Amino acid sequence: MPDLSIAAAGGSNLPIAAGLIGIAVAAVAYVAILPLFGDERRASKRLKSIGVSASGAAIRGVTVNRREQVAKTLSEIEAKAKGASKATLELKLARAGLAWTKQTFYMISAGSAGFLGFLLYIITDSPIAAAGAAFAGGFGLPAFLLRHMRLKRIARFNKELPNAVDVVVRGIRTGIPVGDCFRMVSREAEEPVRSEFRTVVETQALGLSLGDAVTRLVERVPTAEVNFFAIVINIQQQSGGNLSEALNNLSTVLRDRAKMRGKIQAMSMEAKASASIIACLPFGVAGITSLTSPDYISLLWTTDTGKIALVAAAIWMSIGIFTIKKMIAFEF
Repeated sequence: MPDLSIAAAGGSNLPIAAGLIGIAVAAVAYVAILPLFGDERRASKRLKSIGVSASGAAIRGVTVNRREQVAKTLSEIEAKAKGASKATLELKLARAGLAWTKQTFYMISAGSAGFLGFLLYIITDSPIAAAGAAFAGGFGLPAFLLRHMRLKRIARFNKELPNAVDVVVRGIRTGIPVGDCFRMVSREAEEPVRSEFRTVVETQALGLSLGDAVTRLVERVPTAEVNFFAIVINIQQQSGGNLSEALNNLSTVLRDRAKMRGKIQAMSMEAKASASIIACLPFGVAGITSLTSPDYISLLWTTDTGKIALVAAAIWMSIGIFTIKKMIAFEF
């Protein structure tokens, strides 16, 4: 006869075993199914835990896209700047504000070479000295004057550019289109900003976009300030945004750069004066000595030792002047 106590004990353990099996099955199902349906819920909980909502994530995505567009625009502008060809003579004349043709420039250079060569030949009666003067008059003097006029014109342009940008900002804030603001600047601004903005307006009237027209402005006035202006216009044209605010910030940056440039020039005037004195003092002393004691100083160019001393002195003086110039040269 079977043991009734054992059977009763086995019957009482069945519900407990069934419950444990059910709990195990539920745990396995939870572990297997939750990763399939709970990713979105867990992600939202994590965003809430760090204080970021779904709308904030969307805004962040828009910001990232805008940054990518801005970076792409900057890369395109930089690629255009690197791919620009070497400045031609016509472009150099335009940068200097001269309406000359190449033939006119060559004729003036030839006239300068002939005049200086003939003048020095009359004074020294030396063909070698006359040839050197003709070379300097034909190649050195015109290039120097062209560079001087270009730098002077660029300085005037950079000085007037913040005022022109302020006119554009005020016009945009009052509801005037950007093109009409540029026309206002081309009529009312000081030279050379007036003529350059007139060229931009005329180029835009021929069918080019405002961004391309301003990019061509950088070719005629190759400065960092104009490059900043072109970048702001191009980014606004391609990516959108508040143009008046961007140009207002640019105007502030341009004025701060002008102030910094003035401070640097004031601080470097002492070094410039020292370099000028160092460069002029030997020639002044040599001129005075040649008038008072010509036999004494003539040994410098009548003897071999004196010639070697002159060459060594010129080399060391040049090294000192270029070193001082390098110390006081700052890039903006």
